[in-house]
Formats: sequence, C-alpha cells, structure tokens
Amino acid sequence: MPNFRFAVAQINPIVGDFSGNLELIKLEIAAAAAKGAELICFGEMSLSGYPIEDLAQRPDFLEKAEAALHQLRSWVSTEFPDITVVVGLPTKVTSSHSNWAIAHNSAAVIQNGKITGLYHKHHLPNYSVFDEYRVFKSGNQTLSFNIGELKIALAICEDIWQVGGPVAAAASLGVDLLLVLNGSPFERSKSEARLELARDVAKRENVAVAYINLVGGQDDLVFDGGSFVISAEEVLIGRLPQFDCGLGVFDFISKREIRFHGTSVSNQTENWQIWNALKLGLRDYVEKNGFRSVLLGLSGGIDSAVCAAIAVDAIGADRVFGVLMPSRYSSAHSVSDAEDLAKRLSITVSTEPIQTLVDSFANQLDLSGLALENIQARVRGSLLMAISNSSGHLVLTTGNKTEIAVGYSTIYGDSVGGFAPLKDVEKTLVWSLANWRNSQAKLIGQVEPIPENSITKPPSAELREDQKDQDSLPEYEVLDAILAGYLERRMSFDQLVDEGFDEVTVDKVIRLVDSAEWKRRQGAIGPKISGMAFGRDRRHPITSRYR
Repeated sequence: MPNFRFAVAQINPIVGDFSGNLELIKLEIAAAAAKGAELICFGEMSLSGYPIEDLAQRPDFLEKAEAALHQLRSWVSTEFPDITVVVGLPTKVTSSHSNWAIAHNSAAVIQNGKITGLYHKHHLPNYSVFDEYRVFKSGNQTLSFNIGELKIALAICEDIWQVGGPVAAAASLGVDLLLVLNGSPFERSKSEARLELARDVAKRENVAVAYINLVGGQDDLVFDGGSFVISAEEVLIGRLPQFDCGLGVFDFISKREIRFHGTSVSNQTENWQIWNALKLGLRDYVEKNGFRSVLLGLSGGIDSAVCAAIAVDAIGADRVFGVLMPSRYSSAHSVSDAEDLAKRLSITVSTEPIQTLVDSFANQLDLSGLALENIQARVRGSLLMAISNSSGHLVLTTGNKTEIAVGYSTIYGDSVGGFAPLKDVEKTLVWSLANWRNSQAKLIGQVEPIPENSITKPPSAELREDQKDQDSLPEYEVLDAILAGYLERRMSFDQLVDEGFDEVTVDKVIRLVDSAEWKRRQGAIGPKISGMAFGRDRRHPITSRYR
C-alpha cells in the first residue's frame, strides 16, 4: 500500500459561532495541506460547538450548520481541492416518523469538492452529563470511503464504546483506518481509559484508530484534547497535548505501520491534569462569555487562595481582583494571609470592612445565633455583587465540592457568583492542589503562589468567635471518603457502615447532602472533573422522604 499522509486537528470551538469555528477549521486545513496531508479530520460537532443541548431542536440552528458546511465545501474546493475533510456537525433529520427529535449528530466527508457522505452517530449516550436521547435521533448506516487504495470509515464517540454496531460493520468491509470524532469531557483518569478502549477496538476489529477529541471549556464541561492514533497492533503512534489546540500529522504505510511527525506527549500527573482542566474551564468561560476580569472575596483561607491562583494562571494577574471583607470575628491572620496571597500573585486588592453594615442589620432585626452568622456572609455577597455590577467583573464563588455537598455555605452569601472553579473539587483535593501548585513554582524558581499558613491552618468560616469547620463537620478526610462512597459509588447507608464508617456520622452526612439539594439548584456552575459532579450528573429531587 502506498504512503498516505493524514492529519488530526483538535480545536476549541464555541457553540453557535459558525463563522468563528469555520475560520478555525480553515486555518487547520491550510496548515495540514502545507504539510502534505491528503486528509484532515476534526472532532465531534466541531463546526457548531458541542454540546448544543436544546439548540438541536431549532430548525434555524440546523440550517445555519448546513450553510456553514456548504461554505466550507466551497472554500475547500477552491483553495485545497486535493484534501479530504471530515468534520462534525448537527444535521436535520430527513424523515420525522421515528421519534420527535429533528437532528442527527453527524460527520460530513468533503472529497473532490463535494459532500460525498454524511455519517450519523449510532449510539446516543444517555448517562452522566449526556442527554442525547432528548435532542438527537440515532443513525443506522455505515460510512466508508476510499483515498487511493486506503479504505477509511467513520465513528462518533459513543459508537466505539459498544461492541458490534457500526465499528464491526465497517471492519467487515476491510477498513484500514477508523476515524473516531469525539467530544469527550475531561474526568480524572479518563484519558487512559480512552487509550485502552481504542486498543481494544484496534485488536478486535484489526483496524488502525485515529481518536480526535475537542479541546476547551463549554459551560461546566472541559474537553481536554489528547487526540491520538493507535495502530492495528495496539501501539500508540502519537498523542497530542491535553488542554491545548493542536495538529498531528501521520504517515500511514499500513494499518500496522504508521509514523508520527512530531513528539508524542505523555500523560502528566493527575494534579497537573486537574489544575489545567480547572484553568481552561475558567479561562474559556471568561473569554467565550466576554468578561474582562474576575472578582473574588479573599478570606486568607485555602479555598479563596486556590481559586485566585487558578484565575491568575487562567487569565493573568492584571485581570484578577480580590476584596478583603473583615468583620469583628476575622482573625489577624485572615487579613495578613490574604494580603500575602495578593502580593505573591501580584493581583489588585481592596479592603471593605463589613462590621458597620452587619451591625445595621443586626440592630434593626435583632439578629443573633445562626441568623447573625449568615447576615455576615450575605453582606459580603452583596458587596461582591455591587462591585461586580459597577466594574463589570465576573464574581467567582470559592466554595469547594465538600461544602457544596453538605450545604456548608450561606445561600445568597458566600455562594454568590457566576462561576465556581472548585465546585467539583473536594476539600482534601484543594489542599493537594495547593501543595502541587506551590511545588511547581518552586521547581522553576518562582515565588510559591499560596501562603503556607493558608494551607496549614485549621479551616474556619470565621462567623463567630473561635469558629472551626470541624465544630459542625467531621474531619475532612472522613467526610470526603463518605461523600465519595455516597455520591460517586452510590453506596447506601448500610454499605458505608459496612465499610467501617461510624453510623452516626454516616447518617448525619447523608441527611446533610440530601437536604442541601435546594441550595445546589441555585448555585453557580463550575468545571466538572469527576465521574459525579453536581449539576448535569446528579439530579436529585428536592422534595423527598427517601433516606
């Protein structure tokens, strides 16, 4: 078989930005053609952005997607007629009798100046963050095409997670190369699972596999790229970086012999991946939604310190603003640690004492106890939103997954904000990330961004005298372990007790989690990094007597 050069492109599209996405695609086609590629493949829904959710039910959206595809075909036929392009997009269902969905999740082949084929995704995921039964109609055809003597077939994401189906059908046709278009969101340890899956497909179907993923943040999802090519002998030929756009060029000699023009990227540590997922998720939420800067309250504690460090890494120190809002219960170190953080990060900070405002509420309403604690948090939330309204900052809410799980926050208080970088990051992981980020700075001779005292001191909301988190909650190591079992592994009370956890503690944690659902429904979105994030993943009734 003669040598054949192909390219895979991982790009960062924006949902609904057909003209912008088209320009990204054109740039990669031109770059691939300049390197002699005869084919280039993009990720799932790369022309429209992904996921499109209920936009899939709008005929006008689907018409614009089709128009963008024809613009691309016209441009390719004029500028680069010798290159074959495979691109993902939604297309309109031509027959309406099967179900009420009006869209397919599709891949189009542009070859010889024509749209020579449309492949429609067979297996529609309907679990975790995916709800594709709601908006898409499944396909039922196999699509293969030839470039010279090479036979190529298409699959989209979930199709290769199933044994049989379109992948097996394509392999039975003697396919040499399977192109798999993906919009696969980041989760811890998921990149290796993808690689093993592709190896299984390559071995089972005797086919080389090119896995092309999107990259970028889309609301609460982060697509991490990491596209790769596997030979039919299950050998990893080359892998593109995670969390960055990229173009990979490969020479196909046979399904067992493929060469990568570049240096294959090895997977980094889990903390590196998580930090970069959080950074990319925040950066793209800010940039794609047109915010010029972010604002957050700085308490001197670990959560606000890590949020601020992520924000600086994501968009730069000149676009990150902090506010210190001390009360009579704020310790001296809460102020000094926050000021130390600001200096280390080179961010602009201001100080807005809250005690006079709190006293006004307390005196007028005769507040005490929990009501007095909560009004402090709500005054702080009001100040942040007022500054946001006057200056145009996006407010970051700094709560972590553990606090959000058990409702350890004040609604309309410390929970205010438009984006929550730590929403899917449990408290023990927050500490781990802080130590990791400091270690990375130290390795290259930079100032460690997070003050040591913010990491080591006992966490406290500082809403009453000598308050500590563990006055109300179990130790975080125990609490996070119970939450992991209850939320991610879906363990029952009895199963958790059988694991060795104290019965009273387990009962308390489960009741706190279930009773806090109403708060979570009103909370900000944040980047998903686990297999069970609050939001799309977990839809629990607010009104329920099931325990």
